[in-house]
Amino acid sequence: MDGDSRQPAANAREEIREQVLAAGFDAVGFAPAQAAPEAAERLKSFLAAGMQGDMGWLAEKADRRVGPKALWPEVRSVIVLGMNYGPDHDPLDILDRRDRGGISVYAQGRDYHDIVKKRLKRVARWMHETYGNDVKVFVDTAPVMEKPLAMRGGIGWQGKHTNMVSREFGSWLFLGEIFTTLELSADAPETDHCGGCSRCLDACPTKAFPAPYQLDARRCISYLTIEHKGVIAPEFRRAMGNRIYGCDDCLAVCPWNKFAQSATEPGLMPREKLSAPRLAELGGLDDAGFREMFAGSPVKRTGRDRFLRNVLIAIGNSGDLALATVPRERLEDPSPLVRGMAVWALRCLLPAAEFATLKHERRRRETDTGVCAEWDLEN
Repeated sequence: MDGDSRQPAANAREEIREQVLAAGFDAVGFAPAQAAPEAAERLKSFLAAGMQGDMGWLAEKADRRVGPKALWPEVRSVIVLGMNYGPDHDPLDILDRRDRGGISVYAQGRDYHDIVKKRLKRVARWMHETYGNDVKVFVDTAPVMEKPLAMRGGIGWQGKHTNMVSREFGSWLFLGEIFTTLELSADAPETDHCGGCSRCLDACPTKAFPAPYQLDARRCISYLTIEHKGVIAPEFRRAMGNRIYGCDDCLAVCPWNKFAQSATEPGLMPREKLSAPRLAELGGLDDAGFREMFAGSPVKRTGRDRFLRNVLIAIGNSGDLALATVPRERLEDPSPLVRGMAVWALRCLLPAAEFATLKHERRRRETDTGVCAEWDLEN
């Protein structure tokens, strides 16, 4: 949005804050538009070590992430907004229900990108009409290092698990930003309150933290189940348990969650069918069924094949022989990725002799028909 860049009123910060809260956000902070050298250096080290895995877009736009002005030279202030999505229960309870799939709290409702961006645009439009300034809005799909900005705006700090932590909302804040040409005084930055605690690091099932404040995404279950496009390495499959989309472990164990509040935004409320879905039902989804079930959900972007890859790993980890019918049916699946994980799930569930017989029969059949199932992916 372009404007005449009139000078804001002396109480512009409070006026903006009121509009932000009225739009449905729960936290607001004002940050300077200058780059944070320590954040840029941390990103550089992360990329140099290859810890981004398949997320090539992080490296491709690294030069635009170093600071707000690298993304938009005209920006003078950044307004950081937070929306609470705190659960009303312990999100780790699902891990004991081995016949169900664990979907990360943030993905059980509507896609937060749509909700947050709509509210950002509402506030930005009001600012443009009121002050005549130029504005741009961002959620986490843009090359913005939003957690360092949130820390500089006083909303929270980046914890040892590299996620945002708030003294008021714990681990459960979605972030969005409004870049503006207005000169607004910055809030005092938040300081790190992790202290000697290491609960988040100790809780990680795959040991994805080589050190405090460092994440190796290639070992992270959230990355593996969402971003990773191929076969998940055998060393991580058992640790995944029944987590089929994302992982909340490091977030959920943070002691600061004792101050957290349950979300009130209707769009972020968990859908009943996504809070504890049955693995048996998920394993039977075709592409149309997958799209219907996850319409408007972040889960949809993984695609049906990757999602079933995750579901079949969870079935293999369930220890429930009754679920073996699901991977048996998926041996005929069009996707090599799905077929391969079906083999692995059967190897986990079936007695060794029964699995060996099945493998022998399938290989003989494939030799006769020319069909190639991915039995080599079982290990």
